[in-house]
Amino acid sequence: MRGEWIAALFLALSIPAVAFSWPHLRQPRHHGFFRFFAFESILLLVLVNLSAWFAAPFAPIHLVSWILLVASGFLVVHGFHLLRTAGRPSGPIERTTVLVTAGAYRFIRHPLYASLLFLGWGAYLKDPTWLGTALVGVATASLVATARVEEAECLAKFGRAYAEYMQRTRRFVPYLF
Repeated sequence: MRGEWIAALFLALSIPAVAFSWPHLRQPRHHGFFRFFAFESILLLVLVNLSAWFAAPFAPIHLVSWILLVASGFLVVHGFHLLRTAGRPSGPIERTTVLVTAGAYRFIRHPLYASLLFLGWGAYLKDPTWLGTALVGVATASLVATARVEEAECLAKFGRAYAEYMQRTRRFVPYLF
């Protein structure tokens, strides 16, 4: 894809991300601040590597990429479903009234951020370049920062129950990270 098209698509698709994140962009201590930068870096990474997605779909690196992308899709659907049903939100899913510890949340604290992490790394592996390395690095760092800030918010909201939950789970990858 030519650079002008990538820039145009990036700008057009960034408008909804800015609109969604606007209230948090002025609050660096809110998890939405860092999440915005994860969204943007992953969006640009997908657009930059778009032409390589189906160039060699069965190459070993692409197979790893596809596994990450499928895992990303599963986690986002599963995570949103659990937040809606088990979390009993009062409004948007971010306002859960119950600590969700079922399904993927039994093993990891942030299935939705893990989904973004897998999406970013899956897109990166389609065509690893220096630019892609920088973008996936920004996405990863942003998601780690997002998770840390959100964990502080959850500790304030759920107290000891969340502290105990943190002791028995990982952030993004069960038993590892």
